[in-house]
Amino acid sequence: MVVAASVVVAVGAVTGTLSALDDTRPTDEAGPPRVTRSPSLDSLPLPPSASPSAPRSPSPTSVSPTPTPKRSTATPSPAGTERKQRTAVASPRLYRHPDSQVLEWVRDNPADPRHAVIQSRIAAQPAAVWFADFTPDTITARVRAVTSGGSALGRVPVVVPYAIPDRDCGGYSEGGAPSLDAYDAWIDRFAAGLGSGDVIVVLEPDSIAQSECLSAGARADRFASLARAGRVLKEANPKARVYYDAGHSGWNAPGKQAELLRQAGAASTASSDGVFSNVSNFHTTADEIAHDRQVLDALGGPASLGAVIDTSRNGAGAPADGEWCDPAGRKLGRAPTTATGEARIDAYLWVKLPGESDGCKGKPGTFTASYAYDLAR
Repeated sequence: MVVAASVVVAVGAVTGTLSALDDTRPTDEAGPPRVTRSPSLDSLPLPPSASPSAPRSPSPTSVSPTPTPKRSTATPSPAGTERKQRTAVASPRLYRHPDSQVLEWVRDNPADPRHAVIQSRIAAQPAAVWFADFTPDTITARVRAVTSGGSALGRVPVVVPYAIPDRDCGGYSEGGAPSLDAYDAWIDRFAAGLGSGDVIVVLEPDSIAQSECLSAGARADRFASLARAGRVLKEANPKARVYYDAGHSGWNAPGKQAELLRQAGAASTASSDGVFSNVSNFHTTADEIAHDRQVLDALGGPASLGAVIDTSRNGAGAPADGEWCDPAGRKLGRAPTTATGEARIDAYLWVKLPGESDGCKGKPGTFTASYAYDLAR
Protein backbone atom coordinates (compact mmCIF):
# COMPACT_ATOMS: atom_id res chain seq x y z
CA MET A 1 0.00 0.00 0.00
CA VAL A 2 1.11 3.49 -0.58
CA VAL A 3 1.06 5.25 2.68
CA ALA A 4 3.40 7.87 3.88
CA ALA A 5 4.33 9.31 7.21
CA SER A 6 2.64 8.84 10.48
CA VAL A 7 0.21 11.24 12.00
CA VAL A 8 2.64 13.07 14.18
CA VAL A 9 2.59 16.26 16.09
CA ALA A 10 5.41 18.75 16.21
CA VAL A 11 7.26 19.03 19.47
CA GLY A 12 5.42 21.46 21.69
CA ALA A 13 3.35 22.85 18.85
CA VAL A 14 -0.24 21.78 19.40
CA THR A 15 -2.85 22.76 21.95
CA GLY A 16 -6.45 21.76 22.40
CA THR A 17 -8.48 18.80 23.60
CA LEU A 18 -8.75 15.57 21.66
CA SER A 19 -10.92 12.58 22.47
CA ALA A 20 -10.64 8.98 21.39
CA LEU A 21 -12.95 7.70 18.72
CA ASP A 22 -12.87 4.04 19.71
CA ASP A 23 -13.18 4.10 23.47
CA THR A 24 -15.40 6.05 25.80
CA ARG A 25 -13.05 5.74 28.78
CA PRO A 26 -11.79 9.20 29.77
CA THR A 27 -8.23 7.94 30.32
CA ASP A 28 -7.77 6.38 26.91
CA GLU A 29 -5.94 9.32 25.40
CA ALA A 30 -3.03 11.24 26.80
CA GLY A 31 -4.32 14.67 25.90
CA PRO A 32 -3.29 16.84 22.97
CA PRO A 33 -0.80 15.25 20.60
CA ARG A 34 2.62 16.77 20.94
CA VAL A 35 5.33 14.63 19.44
CA THR A 36 6.34 11.12 18.58
CA ARG A 37 8.89 11.12 21.35
CA SER A 38 10.24 8.48 23.62
CA PRO A 39 10.85 7.90 27.30
CA SER A 40 14.07 7.68 29.26
CA LEU A 41 14.58 4.54 31.29
CA ASP A 42 17.82 2.77 32.04
CA SER A 43 16.90 -0.83 31.42
CA LEU A 44 14.59 -2.13 28.76
CA PRO A 45 12.52 -5.32 28.82
CA LEU A 46 12.41 -7.60 25.87
CA PRO A 47 9.63 -6.45 23.56
CA PRO A 48 6.51 -8.49 22.90
CA SER A 49 5.85 -10.21 19.62
CA ALA A 50 7.01 -8.34 16.58
CA SER A 51 4.59 -5.94 15.01
CA PRO A 52 3.16 -5.15 11.62
CA SER A 53 4.03 -2.41 9.28
CA ALA A 54 1.61 0.47 9.06
CA PRO A 55 0.96 2.97 6.36
CA ARG A 56 1.73 6.50 6.91
CA SER A 57 -0.40 8.54 9.12
CA PRO A 58 -1.20 12.18 8.84
CA SER A 59 0.65 15.00 10.43
CA PRO A 60 -0.38 17.17 13.30
CA THR A 61 -0.59 20.57 11.79
CA SER A 62 -3.34 19.93 9.28
CA VAL A 63 -5.74 17.13 8.53
CA SER A 64 -7.54 16.56 5.28
CA PRO A 65 -10.77 14.59 5.12
CA THR A 66 -9.51 11.64 3.12
CA PRO A 67 -6.21 9.74 3.09
CA THR A 68 -4.00 9.39 0.04
CA PRO A 69 -5.11 6.34 -1.95
CA LYS A 70 -3.19 3.15 -1.40
CA ARG A 71 -1.27 1.72 -4.27
CA SER A 72 0.09 -1.61 -3.26
CA THR A 73 0.30 -3.92 -0.32
CA ALA A 74 2.60 -6.76 0.55
CA THR A 75 1.54 -10.16 1.74
CA PRO A 76 2.68 -10.67 5.31
CA SER A 77 5.63 -13.01 5.75
CA PRO A 78 5.04 -16.20 7.69
CA ALA A 79 4.89 -15.50 11.40
CA GLY A 80 7.63 -18.01 12.11
CA THR A 81 10.07 -16.13 9.92
CA GLU A 82 9.54 -12.90 11.79
CA ARG A 83 9.82 -14.57 15.19
CA LYS A 84 13.14 -16.16 14.32
CA GLN A 85 14.54 -12.77 13.44
CA ARG A 86 13.47 -11.09 16.66
CA THR A 87 16.75 -11.59 18.50
CA ALA A 88 17.95 -8.03 19.10
CA VAL A 89 17.18 -6.26 22.35
CA ALA A 90 16.86 -2.51 22.54
CA SER A 91 20.23 -0.83 22.21
CA PRO A 92 21.25 1.13 25.29
CA ARG A 93 22.75 3.65 22.88
CA LEU A 94 19.46 4.91 21.47
CA TYR A 95 17.93 7.85 23.32
CA ARG A 96 14.49 7.92 24.90
CA HIS A 97 13.26 11.46 25.17
CA PRO A 98 11.60 12.00 28.58
CA ASP A 99 8.45 13.59 27.19
CA SER A 100 5.92 11.81 25.02
CA GLN A 101 2.22 11.15 24.81
CA VAL A 102 2.65 7.56 25.94
CA LEU A 103 4.69 8.65 28.98
CA GLU A 104 2.04 11.23 29.82
CA TRP A 105 -0.61 8.51 29.72
CA VAL A 106 1.52 6.18 31.86
CA ARG A 107 2.08 8.88 34.47
CA ASP A 108 -1.58 9.88 34.57
CA ASN A 109 -3.08 6.37 34.68
CA PRO A 110 -1.12 4.21 37.16
CA ALA A 111 -4.22 2.22 38.15
CA ASP A 112 -5.34 1.39 34.62
CA PRO A 113 -5.17 -2.40 34.06
CA ARG A 114 -3.32 -1.78 30.78
CA HIS A 115 -0.63 0.29 32.51
CA ALA A 116 2.05 -2.36 33.01
CA VAL A 117 1.89 -3.66 29.45
CA ILE A 118 1.95 -0.23 27.84
CA GLN A 119 4.67 1.05 30.17
CA SER A 120 7.04 -1.89 29.73
CA ARG A 121 6.52 -2.65 26.07
CA ILE A 122 6.02 0.81 24.55
CA ALA A 123 6.91 3.62 26.97
CA ALA A 124 10.21 1.99 27.89
CA GLN A 125 11.48 1.93 24.31
CA PRO A 126 13.49 4.66 22.57
CA ALA A 127 11.56 6.34 19.78
CA ALA A 128 12.02 9.12 17.24
CA VAL A 129 11.19 12.75 17.90
CA TRP A 130 9.25 14.42 15.08
CA PHE A 131 9.45 18.10 14.15
CA ALA A 132 6.40 18.50 11.96
CA ASP A 133 5.47 22.14 12.44
CA PHE A 134 6.91 25.07 10.55
CA THR A 135 8.18 27.22 13.41
CA PRO A 136 11.47 28.82 12.32
CA ASP A 137 11.89 30.93 15.45
CA THR A 138 11.92 27.98 17.85
CA ILE A 139 13.17 25.03 15.82
CA THR A 140 16.87 25.37 16.73
CA ALA A 141 16.18 25.38 20.47
CA ARG A 142 13.74 22.47 20.25
CA VAL A 143 16.12 20.31 18.25
CA ARG A 144 18.97 21.23 20.60
CA ALA A 145 16.90 20.17 23.60
CA VAL A 146 16.63 16.67 22.16
CA THR A 147 20.20 16.30 20.90
CA SER A 148 21.76 17.72 24.05
CA GLY A 149 19.62 15.37 26.13
CA GLY A 150 20.96 12.42 24.19
CA SER A 151 24.56 13.63 24.40
CA ALA A 152 24.30 14.10 28.17
CA LEU A 153 23.46 10.40 28.52
CA GLY A 154 25.85 9.20 25.83
CA ARG A 155 22.93 8.01 23.74
CA VAL A 156 21.86 8.57 20.15
CA PRO A 157 18.65 10.52 19.47
CA VAL A 158 16.58 9.95 16.35
CA VAL A 159 15.05 13.14 14.91
CA VAL A 160 12.59 13.52 12.05
CA PRO A 161 12.38 16.81 10.15
CA TYR A 162 8.97 16.77 8.47
CA ALA A 163 8.20 20.16 6.96
CA ILE A 164 8.81 19.87 3.22
CA PRO A 165 6.15 21.81 1.25
CA ASP A 166 3.25 19.68 -0.04
CA ARG A 167 4.27 16.75 2.13
CA ASP A 168 1.89 13.80 1.84
CA CYS A 169 0.45 15.27 -1.38
CA GLY A 170 -2.54 16.74 0.47
CA GLY A 171 -3.37 13.65 2.53
CA TYR A 172 -3.76 13.49 6.30
CA SER A 173 -0.26 14.91 6.74
CA GLU A 174 -0.70 17.87 4.46
CA GLY A 175 1.17 20.98 5.49
CA GLY A 176 4.78 21.96 5.81
CA ALA A 177 6.74 25.06 4.93
CA PRO A 178 5.05 27.61 2.65
CA SER A 179 7.80 27.38 0.02
CA LEU A 180 11.08 25.64 -0.69
CA ASP A 181 13.00 28.82 0.09
CA ALA A 182 11.31 28.91 3.49
CA TYR A 183 12.04 25.21 3.93
CA ASP A 184 15.73 25.71 3.13
CA ALA A 185 15.93 28.41 5.80
CA TRP A 186 14.07 26.15 8.27
CA ILE A 187 16.52 23.30 7.63
CA ASP A 188 19.43 25.67 8.28
CA ARG A 189 17.94 26.42 11.69
CA PHE A 190 17.14 22.75 12.30
CA ALA A 191 20.77 21.85 11.56
CA ALA A 192 21.99 24.48 14.00
CA GLY A 193 20.40 22.46 16.81
CA LEU A 194 22.08 19.16 15.99
CA GLY A 195 25.05 19.74 18.27
CA SER A 196 28.24 17.73 17.86
CA GLY A 197 27.25 14.29 19.12
CA ASP A 198 25.90 11.23 17.37
CA VAL A 199 22.40 11.69 15.95
CA ILE A 200 20.26 9.87 13.38
CA VAL A 201 18.18 12.03 11.03
CA VAL A 202 15.21 10.45 9.24
CA LEU A 203 14.86 13.12 6.58
CA GLU A 204 11.34 13.92 5.43
CA PRO A 205 9.20 10.76 5.29
CA ASP A 206 7.05 10.64 2.13
CA SER A 207 9.14 13.24 0.34
CA ILE A 208 10.65 10.94 -2.30
CA ALA A 209 8.50 7.81 -2.54
CA GLN A 210 5.39 9.95 -2.72
CA SER A 211 6.50 12.66 -5.11
CA GLU A 212 4.49 11.76 -8.19
CA CYS A 213 1.78 14.25 -7.25
CA LEU A 214 4.26 16.98 -8.19
CA SER A 215 5.01 18.23 -11.67
CA ALA A 216 8.40 17.29 -13.11
CA GLY A 217 9.72 20.77 -12.37
CA ALA A 218 8.36 20.87 -8.83
CA ARG A 219 9.76 17.41 -8.16
CA ALA A 220 13.21 18.46 -9.37
CA ASP A 221 13.07 21.52 -7.14
CA ARG A 222 12.06 19.41 -4.14
CA PHE A 223 14.87 16.95 -4.77
CA ALA A 224 17.38 19.80 -5.01
CA SER A 225 16.20 21.06 -1.61
CA LEU A 226 16.49 17.56 -0.12
CA ALA A 227 20.03 17.16 -1.45
CA ARG A 228 20.88 20.54 0.02
CA ALA A 229 19.25 19.57 3.32
CA GLY A 230 21.45 16.51 3.65
CA ARG A 231 24.58 18.56 3.00
CA VAL A 232 23.55 21.23 5.50
CA LEU A 233 22.78 18.68 8.21
CA LYS A 234 26.08 16.83 7.76
CA GLU A 235 28.10 20.04 7.57
CA ALA A 236 26.51 21.28 10.78
CA ASN A 237 27.34 18.02 12.57
CA PRO A 238 29.74 15.59 10.88
CA LYS A 239 28.52 12.85 13.25
CA ALA A 240 24.95 13.17 12.02
CA ARG A 241 23.77 10.17 10.00
CA VAL A 242 21.19 11.25 7.44
CA TYR A 243 18.80 8.78 5.79
CA TYR A 244 16.53 9.37 2.80
CA ASP A 245 13.03 8.11 2.01
CA ALA A 246 12.94 4.67 0.35
CA GLY A 247 9.21 4.11 0.85
CA HIS A 248 8.59 0.48 1.75
CA SER A 249 8.54 -2.97 0.19
CA GLY A 250 4.91 -2.66 -0.92
CA TRP A 251 5.40 0.61 -2.77
CA ASN A 252 7.73 1.54 -5.63
CA ALA A 253 9.94 -1.06 -7.28
CA PRO A 254 13.55 -0.86 -6.02
CA GLY A 255 14.94 0.41 -9.34
CA LYS A 256 12.36 3.18 -9.59
CA GLN A 257 12.86 4.18 -5.97
CA ALA A 258 16.64 4.21 -6.40
CA GLU A 259 16.38 6.55 -9.37
CA LEU A 260 14.27 8.99 -7.37
CA LEU A 261 16.70 8.77 -4.46
CA ARG A 262 19.64 9.44 -6.75
CA GLN A 263 17.99 12.62 -7.99
CA ALA A 264 17.57 13.73 -4.38
CA GLY A 265 21.25 13.30 -3.52
CA ALA A 266 20.96 10.05 -1.57
CA ALA A 267 23.86 8.38 -3.41
CA SER A 268 26.35 11.02 -2.27
CA THR A 269 28.09 10.79 1.10
CA ALA A 270 28.15 14.59 1.17
CA SER A 271 24.39 14.41 1.78
CA SER A 272 23.52 10.89 2.79
CA ASP A 273 24.31 7.85 4.88
CA GLY A 274 21.68 5.76 3.14
CA VAL A 275 17.93 5.19 3.18
CA PHE A 276 15.04 4.53 5.55
CA SER A 277 11.94 2.45 4.93
CA ASN A 278 8.60 1.37 6.40
CA VAL A 279 8.00 4.58 8.35
CA SER A 280 4.54 4.28 9.93
CA ASN A 281 3.92 1.14 7.91
CA PHE A 282 3.56 -2.55 8.70
CA HIS A 283 5.70 -4.54 6.29
CA THR A 284 7.81 -7.25 7.91
CA THR A 285 11.43 -6.69 8.76
CA ALA A 286 12.48 -9.49 6.40
CA ASP A 287 10.63 -7.85 3.50
CA GLU A 288 12.16 -4.46 4.32
CA ILE A 289 15.69 -5.85 4.54
CA ALA A 290 15.34 -7.38 1.08
CA HIS A 291 13.75 -4.20 -0.32
CA ASP A 292 16.36 -1.88 1.15
CA ARG A 293 19.28 -3.94 -0.09
CA GLN A 294 17.80 -3.96 -3.58
CA VAL A 295 17.30 -0.20 -3.43
CA LEU A 296 20.88 0.34 -2.24
CA ASP A 297 22.26 -1.94 -4.96
CA ALA A 298 20.32 -0.04 -7.61
CA LEU A 299 21.25 3.31 -6.09
CA GLY A 300 24.97 2.74 -6.41
CA GLY A 301 27.22 4.98 -4.42
CA PRO A 302 29.74 3.86 -1.80
CA ALA A 303 29.40 0.62 0.13
CA SER A 304 29.14 2.67 3.33
CA LEU A 305 25.53 3.57 2.51
CA GLY A 306 23.11 1.60 4.66
CA ALA A 307 19.46 1.48 5.71
CA VAL A 308 17.33 1.93 8.80
CA ILE A 309 13.91 0.30 9.16
CA ASP A 310 10.87 1.36 11.18
CA THR A 311 9.91 -1.78 13.14
CA SER A 312 7.46 -0.16 15.53
CA ARG A 313 4.30 -1.92 14.30
CA ASN A 314 5.45 -4.58 11.85
CA GLY A 315 5.39 -7.76 13.94
CA ALA A 316 2.41 -9.25 12.09
CA GLY A 317 3.15 -7.85 8.65
CA ALA A 318 0.97 -5.69 6.43
CA PRO A 319 -2.77 -6.45 6.30
CA ALA A 320 -3.67 -8.55 3.29
CA ASP A 321 -6.48 -6.16 2.38
CA GLY A 322 -4.14 -3.17 2.21
CA GLU A 323 -5.79 -1.33 5.11
CA TRP A 324 -3.45 1.36 6.43
CA CYS A 325 -5.45 3.26 9.04
CA ASP A 326 -4.96 1.66 12.46
CA PRO A 327 -5.63 -1.83 11.06
CA ALA A 328 -6.63 -4.53 13.50
CA GLY A 329 -4.42 -7.49 14.32
CA ARG A 330 -1.11 -5.64 14.15
CA LYS A 331 1.71 -6.16 16.67
CA LEU A 332 4.76 -4.40 17.94
CA GLY A 333 7.92 -5.14 16.01
CA ARG A 334 11.51 -5.64 17.00
CA ALA A 335 12.91 -3.45 19.71
CA PRO A 336 14.93 -0.45 18.51
CA THR A 337 18.61 -1.28 18.15
CA THR A 338 21.71 -0.32 16.23
CA ALA A 339 22.97 -3.91 16.41
CA THR A 340 20.95 -5.62 13.69
CA GLY A 341 23.43 -8.31 12.69
CA GLU A 342 22.38 -7.71 9.08
CA ALA A 343 24.70 -6.43 6.37
CA ARG A 344 23.89 -2.86 5.28
CA ILE A 345 21.07 -2.57 7.82
CA ASP A 346 22.26 0.07 10.26
CA ALA A 347 19.37 0.08 12.73
CA TYR A 348 15.85 -0.94 13.57
CA LEU A 349 14.06 2.15 14.86
CA TRP A 350 10.68 3.06 16.26
CA VAL A 351 9.98 6.06 14.07
CA LYS A 352 6.21 5.89 14.50
CA LEU A 353 5.37 5.66 18.21
CA PRO A 354 2.98 2.71 18.72
CA GLY A 355 -0.38 3.83 20.01
CA GLU A 356 -0.42 7.15 18.16
CA SER A 357 -3.39 6.82 15.87
CA ASP A 358 -3.40 7.06 12.09
CA GLY A 359 -6.81 8.67 12.40
CA CYS A 360 -9.26 5.77 12.82
CA LYS A 361 -8.92 4.56 16.41
CA GLY A 362 -8.38 8.11 17.62
CA LYS A 363 -7.80 11.57 16.24
CA PRO A 364 -4.74 11.73 13.97
CA GLY A 365 -1.53 11.84 15.97
CA THR A 366 -3.22 11.23 19.31
CA PHE A 367 -2.05 8.48 21.65
CA THR A 368 -4.89 6.04 22.23
CA ALA A 369 -4.35 3.56 25.04
CA SER A 370 -6.72 0.90 23.70
CA TYR A 371 -4.83 0.87 20.37
CA ALA A 372 -1.45 0.77 22.13
CA TYR A 373 -2.60 -2.09 24.30
CA ASP A 374 -3.85 -4.08 21.32
CA LEU A 375 -0.43 -3.67 19.66
CA ALA A 376 1.54 -4.53 22.79
CA ARG A 377 -0.31 -7.48 24.26
